[in-house]
Amino acid sequence: MKIIDAQIHVWGTGLPGNKAHIQVTSFTPKQAINMMDEAGVDAAIIHPPSWDPDSVHMALDAVNTYPGRFAIMGSIDLTDPTSVSLIPKWKQQNGMLGMRFGFLGGENQRLLHNQELDWFWSAASEYDIPISALATDSLLILKNVARKYPNLRLTIDHLGGRGGNTDLKDESSMAHMPELLSLSEEPNIAVKATGSPGYSSHPYPFNSMHTYLKQIFDAFGAKRMFWGTDITKMKCSWKECITMFTEELPWLTKADQDLVMGQAICQWWGWDKAI
Repeated sequence: MKIIDAQIHVWGTGLPGNKAHIQVTSFTPKQAINMMDEAGVDAAIIHPPSWDPDSVHMALDAVNTYPGRFAIMGSIDLTDPTSVSLIPKWKQQNGMLGMRFGFLGGENQRLLHNQELDWFWSAASEYDIPISALATDSLLILKNVARKYPNLRLTIDHLGGRGGNTDLKDESSMAHMPELLSLSEEPNIAVKATGSPGYSSHPYPFNSMHTYLKQIFDAFGAKRMFWGTDITKMKCSWKECITMFTEELPWLTKADQDLVMGQAICQWWGWDKAI
Protein backbone atom coordinates (compact mmCIF):
# COMPACT_ATOMS: atom_id res chain seq x y z
CA MET A 1 0.00 0.00 0.00
CA LYS A 2 1.34 3.40 -1.02
CA ILE A 3 1.07 6.00 1.74
CA ILE A 4 0.71 9.45 0.15
CA ASP A 5 0.24 12.47 2.42
CA ALA A 6 -2.21 14.87 0.79
CA GLN A 7 -0.82 17.98 2.54
CA ILE A 8 2.37 19.12 4.17
CA HIS A 9 4.20 22.45 4.33
CA VAL A 10 7.94 23.05 4.07
CA TRP A 11 9.70 26.37 4.53
CA GLY A 12 13.15 27.84 4.98
CA THR A 13 12.56 31.17 6.68
CA GLY A 14 10.06 32.99 8.87
CA LEU A 15 7.77 31.83 11.63
CA PRO A 16 4.36 30.44 10.67
CA GLY A 17 1.65 33.04 11.09
CA ASN A 18 -0.74 30.27 12.07
CA LYS A 19 0.21 29.44 15.66
CA ALA A 20 -1.07 25.88 15.25
CA HIS A 21 2.10 25.10 13.28
CA ILE A 22 5.35 24.34 15.04
CA GLN A 23 6.95 27.72 15.68
CA VAL A 24 10.30 27.18 13.98
CA THR A 25 11.96 29.20 11.24
CA SER A 26 12.44 26.21 8.96
CA PHE A 27 11.01 22.78 8.25
CA THR A 28 12.92 21.53 5.24
CA PRO A 29 12.24 18.78 2.68
CA LYS A 30 15.19 16.84 4.13
CA GLN A 31 13.61 16.95 7.60
CA ALA A 32 10.33 15.84 6.08
CA ILE A 33 11.98 12.95 4.22
CA ASN A 34 13.67 11.72 7.39
CA MET A 35 10.34 11.72 9.24
CA MET A 36 8.51 10.16 6.29
CA ASP A 37 11.03 7.33 6.06
CA GLU A 38 10.73 6.65 9.77
CA ALA A 39 6.92 6.55 9.62
CA GLY A 40 6.57 4.73 6.32
CA VAL A 41 5.22 7.61 4.21
CA ASP A 42 6.05 7.04 0.56
CA ALA A 43 5.36 10.55 -0.73
CA ALA A 44 3.77 13.86 0.19
CA ILE A 45 2.19 16.82 -1.58
CA ILE A 46 3.71 20.15 -0.60
CA HIS A 47 1.50 23.21 -0.19
CA PRO A 48 3.99 26.15 -0.13
CA PRO A 49 3.11 28.42 2.82
CA SER A 50 2.61 32.15 2.47
CA TRP A 51 4.95 33.17 5.30
CA ASP A 52 8.04 32.12 3.31
CA PRO A 53 8.21 33.98 -0.03
CA ASP A 54 10.75 31.43 -1.32
CA SER A 55 8.74 28.35 -0.33
CA VAL A 56 7.67 27.63 -3.92
CA HIS A 57 11.29 27.43 -5.03
CA MET A 58 12.07 25.16 -2.09
CA ALA A 59 9.22 22.89 -3.14
CA LEU A 60 10.35 22.81 -6.77
CA ASP A 61 13.89 21.96 -5.63
CA ALA A 62 12.50 19.19 -3.42
CA VAL A 63 10.73 17.61 -6.39
CA ASN A 64 14.05 17.44 -8.25
CA THR A 65 16.15 16.37 -5.25
CA TYR A 66 13.80 13.57 -4.15
CA PRO A 67 12.23 12.16 -7.33
CA GLY A 68 8.82 10.62 -6.77
CA ARG A 69 8.66 11.71 -3.13
CA PHE A 70 7.11 15.17 -3.50
CA ALA A 71 4.60 17.01 -5.66
CA ILE A 72 3.18 20.53 -5.29
CA MET A 73 -0.11 22.40 -5.05
CA GLY A 74 0.81 26.02 -5.78
CA SER A 75 -1.23 29.20 -6.08
CA ILE A 76 -1.70 32.42 -8.02
CA ASP A 77 -2.96 35.85 -6.99
CA LEU A 78 -6.75 35.67 -7.25
CA THR A 79 -6.99 39.44 -6.74
CA ASP A 80 -5.24 39.98 -10.08
CA PRO A 81 -7.17 38.64 -13.09
CA THR A 82 -4.06 38.95 -15.25
CA SER A 83 -2.79 35.93 -13.29
CA VAL A 84 -4.89 33.90 -15.71
CA SER A 85 -1.93 34.05 -18.10
CA LEU A 86 -0.05 31.62 -15.81
CA ILE A 87 -2.65 28.88 -16.00
CA PRO A 88 -2.07 27.40 -19.49
CA LYS A 89 1.50 26.38 -18.63
CA TRP A 90 0.92 25.75 -14.91
CA LYS A 91 1.36 21.97 -14.98
CA GLN A 92 4.48 22.23 -17.14
CA GLN A 93 6.35 23.04 -13.92
CA ASN A 94 7.99 19.86 -12.67
CA GLY A 95 5.86 18.29 -9.95
CA MET A 96 3.09 20.92 -10.05
CA LEU A 97 -0.30 19.21 -9.76
CA GLY A 98 -2.69 22.11 -9.24
CA MET A 99 -3.50 25.01 -6.93
CA ARG A 100 -4.64 25.53 -3.37
CA PHE A 101 -6.35 28.58 -1.86
CA GLY A 102 -7.74 29.76 1.44
CA PHE A 103 -11.25 31.26 1.49
CA LEU A 104 -11.71 31.65 5.24
CA GLY A 105 -11.77 35.42 5.00
CA GLY A 106 -10.17 38.43 3.38
CA GLU A 107 -10.19 39.34 -0.27
CA ASN A 108 -10.25 35.76 -1.57
CA GLN A 109 -13.47 35.07 0.31
CA ARG A 110 -15.02 38.35 -0.83
CA LEU A 111 -14.24 37.56 -4.48
CA LEU A 112 -15.68 34.08 -4.11
CA HIS A 113 -18.88 35.24 -2.45
CA ASN A 114 -19.36 38.06 -4.99
CA GLN A 115 -18.95 35.60 -7.87
CA GLU A 116 -15.95 37.51 -9.23
CA LEU A 117 -13.78 34.46 -9.91
CA ASP A 118 -15.43 33.08 -13.04
CA TRP A 119 -12.30 33.97 -15.02
CA PHE A 120 -10.34 31.65 -12.71
CA TRP A 121 -12.79 28.74 -12.54
CA SER A 122 -13.21 28.79 -16.30
CA ALA A 123 -9.45 28.69 -16.97
CA ALA A 124 -8.79 26.04 -14.30
CA SER A 125 -11.52 23.91 -15.84
CA GLU A 126 -10.26 24.40 -19.38
CA TYR A 127 -6.66 23.49 -18.52
CA ASP A 128 -7.54 20.72 -16.07
CA ILE A 129 -6.02 22.37 -12.99
CA PRO A 130 -7.22 20.63 -9.80
CA ILE A 131 -8.15 23.10 -7.05
CA SER A 132 -7.99 22.57 -3.29
CA ALA A 133 -9.81 24.97 -0.97
CA LEU A 134 -9.91 25.82 2.73
CA ALA A 135 -13.41 27.22 2.81
CA THR A 136 -15.56 26.36 5.83
CA ASP A 137 -17.94 29.29 5.40
CA SER A 138 -18.18 28.89 1.63
CA LEU A 139 -19.01 25.24 1.09
CA LEU A 140 -22.37 25.75 -0.57
CA ILE A 141 -20.93 28.48 -2.78
CA LEU A 142 -18.27 26.04 -3.97
CA LYS A 143 -21.01 23.50 -4.59
CA ASN A 144 -22.53 25.96 -7.04
CA VAL A 145 -19.12 26.50 -8.64
CA ALA A 146 -18.77 22.74 -9.12
CA ARG A 147 -22.19 22.59 -10.77
CA LYS A 148 -21.36 25.45 -13.11
CA TYR A 149 -18.00 23.94 -14.07
CA PRO A 150 -18.53 20.16 -14.09
CA ASN A 151 -15.04 19.48 -15.47
CA LEU A 152 -13.40 21.35 -12.58
CA ARG A 153 -11.98 19.06 -9.87
CA LEU A 154 -12.48 20.65 -6.45
CA THR A 155 -11.09 19.31 -3.17
CA ILE A 156 -12.23 20.59 0.22
CA ASP A 157 -9.45 20.81 2.81
CA HIS A 158 -9.31 19.50 6.37
CA LEU A 159 -12.71 17.71 6.52
CA GLY A 160 -14.30 21.00 5.55
CA GLY A 161 -13.19 22.59 8.82
CA ARG A 162 -10.82 25.42 9.64
CA GLY A 163 -7.77 23.28 10.32
CA GLY A 164 -5.40 25.13 12.60
CA ASN A 165 -7.42 28.33 12.28
CA THR A 166 -9.73 27.34 15.13
CA ASP A 167 -9.54 26.28 18.77
CA LEU A 168 -12.80 24.37 18.48
CA LYS A 169 -12.59 20.64 19.14
CA ASP A 170 -14.69 17.53 18.66
CA GLU A 171 -18.37 18.15 17.81
CA SER A 172 -17.97 21.94 17.88
CA SER A 173 -15.31 21.81 15.17
CA MET A 174 -17.59 19.82 12.85
CA ALA A 175 -20.73 22.01 12.90
CA HIS A 176 -20.36 22.45 9.15
CA MET A 177 -20.74 18.72 8.46
CA PRO A 178 -24.26 18.87 6.91
CA GLU A 179 -23.04 21.39 4.31
CA LEU A 180 -19.93 19.34 3.60
CA LEU A 181 -21.84 16.09 3.13
CA SER A 182 -24.24 17.79 0.71
CA LEU A 183 -21.27 18.48 -1.57
CA SER A 184 -20.97 14.76 -2.24
CA GLU A 185 -23.88 15.17 -4.67
CA GLU A 186 -21.40 16.78 -7.08
CA PRO A 187 -19.10 14.13 -8.59
CA ASN A 188 -16.32 16.66 -9.14
CA ILE A 189 -15.89 17.46 -5.41
CA ALA A 190 -13.66 15.46 -3.06
CA VAL A 191 -12.52 15.88 0.56
CA LYS A 192 -9.08 15.88 2.15
CA ALA A 193 -9.32 14.13 5.53
CA THR A 194 -6.18 16.00 6.52
CA GLY A 195 -5.28 16.95 10.07
CA SER A 196 -8.04 14.89 11.68
CA PRO A 197 -6.21 14.45 15.03
CA GLY A 198 -6.00 18.22 15.40
CA TYR A 199 -9.76 18.51 15.83
CA SER A 200 -9.90 16.03 18.70
CA SER A 201 -9.52 16.80 22.40
CA HIS A 202 -9.00 13.07 23.01
CA PRO A 203 -5.71 11.15 22.96
CA TYR A 204 -4.83 8.65 20.22
CA PRO A 205 -6.75 7.17 18.40
CA PHE A 206 -8.79 10.41 18.51
CA ASN A 207 -12.13 8.66 18.78
CA SER A 208 -14.19 11.85 18.64
CA MET A 209 -13.35 12.17 14.94
CA HIS A 210 -14.22 8.64 13.85
CA THR A 211 -17.95 9.32 13.42
CA TYR A 212 -17.25 12.26 11.11
CA LEU A 213 -14.72 10.30 9.08
CA LYS A 214 -17.32 7.56 8.60
CA GLN A 215 -19.90 10.11 7.50
CA ILE A 216 -17.51 11.53 4.93
CA PHE A 217 -16.58 8.06 3.71
CA ASP A 218 -20.23 7.02 3.37
CA ALA A 219 -21.04 10.18 1.41
CA PHE A 220 -17.98 10.56 -0.83
CA GLY A 221 -16.58 7.03 -0.99
CA ALA A 222 -12.96 5.88 -0.99
CA LYS A 223 -12.18 7.48 -4.36
CA ARG A 224 -13.04 10.98 -3.09
CA MET A 225 -11.63 10.92 0.46
CA PHE A 226 -7.91 11.55 0.91
CA TRP A 227 -5.76 10.90 3.98
CA GLY A 228 -3.13 13.42 5.00
CA THR A 229 -1.60 15.11 8.02
CA ASP A 230 -0.59 18.77 7.77
CA ILE A 231 2.13 17.28 9.95
CA THR A 232 3.62 20.50 11.30
CA LYS A 233 0.31 21.13 13.11
CA MET A 234 -0.07 17.67 14.59
CA LYS A 235 0.40 16.90 18.30
CA CYS A 236 1.03 13.26 17.44
CA SER A 237 3.49 11.36 15.29
CA TRP A 238 3.24 10.80 11.56
CA LYS A 239 2.94 7.08 12.31
CA GLU A 240 -0.06 7.66 14.58
CA CYS A 241 -1.73 9.73 11.87
CA ILE A 242 -1.36 6.68 9.61
CA THR A 243 -2.49 4.00 12.05
CA MET A 244 -5.50 6.07 13.08
CA PHE A 245 -6.81 5.18 9.61
CA THR A 246 -5.19 1.80 8.92
CA GLU A 247 -5.76 0.19 12.34
CA GLU A 248 -8.53 2.12 14.12
CA LEU A 249 -11.24 2.44 11.45
CA PRO A 250 -12.53 -1.13 11.01
CA TRP A 251 -15.03 -0.09 8.34
CA LEU A 252 -12.16 0.71 5.95
CA THR A 253 -11.48 -2.46 3.95
CA LYS A 254 -8.03 -3.18 2.57
CA ALA A 255 -9.16 -2.00 -0.85
CA ASP A 256 -10.58 1.17 0.69
CA GLN A 257 -7.35 1.81 2.57
CA ASP A 258 -5.34 1.54 -0.64
CA LEU A 259 -7.46 4.32 -2.12
CA VAL A 260 -7.85 6.61 0.90
CA MET A 261 -4.19 6.37 1.93
CA GLY A 262 -2.76 7.29 -1.45
CA GLN A 263 -4.15 5.89 -4.66
CA ALA A 264 -7.21 8.13 -4.79
CA ILE A 265 -5.37 11.44 -4.34
CA CYS A 266 -2.89 10.48 -7.05
CA GLN A 267 -5.72 9.64 -9.42
CA TRP A 268 -7.72 12.77 -8.53
CA TRP A 269 -4.79 15.15 -8.94
CA GLY A 270 -3.04 13.21 -11.71
CA TRP A 271 0.21 12.29 -9.97
CA ASP A 272 1.33 9.24 -11.97
CA LYS A 273 4.82 9.01 -10.44
CA ALA A 274 3.57 8.09 -6.98
CA ILE A 275 1.02 5.44 -7.96
